[in-house]
Parts: sequence; C-alpha cells; structure tokens
Amino acid sequence: MDTQTNHILVVDDDERLRDLLRRFLSEQGFRVTTVADAAEARRQLAVLDFDLIVLDIMMPGEDGLELTQSLREESQVPILLLTAMEETESRITGLESGADDYLPKPFEPRELVLRIQAILRRVNRQNEAPGGNKVYFGGFVFDRDRDELRKGDAYVRLTAAETLLLKALARSPGTPVDRDDLTAESELIGNQRTIDVQVTRLRRKIESDPKYPRYLQTVRGTGYVLITD
Repeated sequence: MDTQTNHILVVDDDERLRDLLRRFLSEQGFRVTTVADAAEARRQLAVLDFDLIVLDIMMPGEDGLELTQSLREESQVPILLLTAMEETESRITGLESGADDYLPKPFEPRELVLRIQAILRRVNRQNEAPGGNKVYFGGFVFDRDRDELRKGDAYVRLTAAETLLLKALARSPGTPVDRDDLTAESELIGNQRTIDVQVTRLRRKIESDPKYPRYLQTVRGTGYVLITD
C-alpha cells in the first residue's frame, strides 16, 4: 500500500505520545497531523480531508467517544480508538458508535501501523475489481471474498463490526443465526447486547425502512436472518 497519500489525524492530550506517533507514523510514510483535543480536531477536519483518525478516548472536555458519535452523524472517515486496558465498556461503546477498531494502551507502534493498514485496505477495496462469491438482496451486493458491500456502482462503507456481522449472516442466507454464534465471530461484534446495536446500525444502511426490515430480519428467540433475492 502506498501510504504517501494517506493523511492521519492523531488526537491525544498526551504530548509525549503525540510526538512519538507523529515521528513513527511519518517514518512509515504517512502524512501526520497531531492535535491535543476534540475542539482542535474539529478545526482541522473543517479544512482538511483525512484518511483515518487515531483518537484517544480519555481526553478533557469532549472525549473520544463523544467525538466519534458526533462525527458519525456527518462523516464516514475511519476511526481507530486508543483505550486504556480497563476501559472494556468504553471500547464496546466506541464500536457501537461507529469506530472501526480499537487498540489498548500501552501498545507497540508497529501494531498500530498494522491496524491502520488493515482499516485502509478495507476502505480502499471499493477501487478493486469485484470478486465472484456474492450475495444479492434488494439493490445490494455483498462480496464475501472481499468483505465488500455495494449498491449498484456505489460502495457502501461498513465498519469492521458491521462487516463481520454481515459476513456471518451472509454465510447462510435464509438461515437464522443465533446471537451466541454471532458473538463468537469476533469481539469486534460485541456481546449479545451490542449485537442488537450493530444490527440497528447495519439496517440503517441496507433497509429502506429500518423499523420494518425486509432483508435483515429478527427471528424471535433465536437471532437474525439475512433474506436474499
């Protein structure tokens, strides 16, 4: 991946960590802008386009979770959260809010780079040739080989958790999938409580009326099922 065109915004109130990440990510070929808080991040986002945000959860004023929730109302820029090890509930809330991934502190800078690259690869798949293992529902096509959802010629961006959820359901279209099985797919999907939240988020992207879903249906007492054409 040519990282020269990838502009990363690092948001963290720890000056030492900001400087470390700026130096390391720059050495890996990324263009890097660092800011200390959400207010400064908003000012940068108003004038510049970023390919990904590395965002600390615990910050004074507007924290990383609040910023993530706010950004998701107006932007699909990928977000990787930095969390303290004990912030399990915050990590889940962040994923529910639309963050793409999280990385607990302390972390190895190389792992951060790998996670950034994985997110960018998934986002950039819209430019690749379509694969052949596809599931069709409504005007949507989900490519199970590439974890890619399209509506016509348009790429529909999914978070990592939404992608895993749709992939699990698309593995056996028309067959109900138990919540326990969905939870076992990945910790990114979350627990049984957050499964329902991820389903709600996914329905907003694929259903004409999310309150009366046609394709991603609830199976009472079991879980969910993907209805295909």
